[in-house]
Amino acid sequence: MKTQLLDAVEEKSLKKELPHFEIGDTVEVSCKIQEGDKIRTQIFSGTVIAKKGRGVNKTFTVRRMVGNEGVERIFPLHSPNVIDVKALRSGKARRAKLYYLRGRTGKGIRLAQRHSDHTTAR
Repeated sequence: MKTQLLDAVEEKSLKKELPHFEIGDTVEVSCKIQEGDKIRTQIFSGTVIAKKGRGVNKTFTVRRMVGNEGVERIFPLHSPNVIDVKALRSGKARRAKLYYLRGRTGKGIRLAQRHSDHTTAR
């Protein structure tokens, strides 16, 4: 009963159209940044290494390399500050969380590209 009430209240805050992306995809996240009384859009691009939560609490983690440092940001999927998520490249991942990428550098970070064409005859 309690979860039904919470789900009914949270439903008003959910976004109607969600972007489609999966673990391992390279994405560009456009988010609103407020500095004083100015509002601007900032793009954060990187690899999705985790998705978790449900409902309003659904989040995804994006990791990228800046210089020699790894930078990760956790974005709430239904936040009004997250304007858009564009999938640029689909990566082949065989697990739900790609935390092992934290220990890699250089070409070891790259994931094999997932092909959407599975209709090849043998």
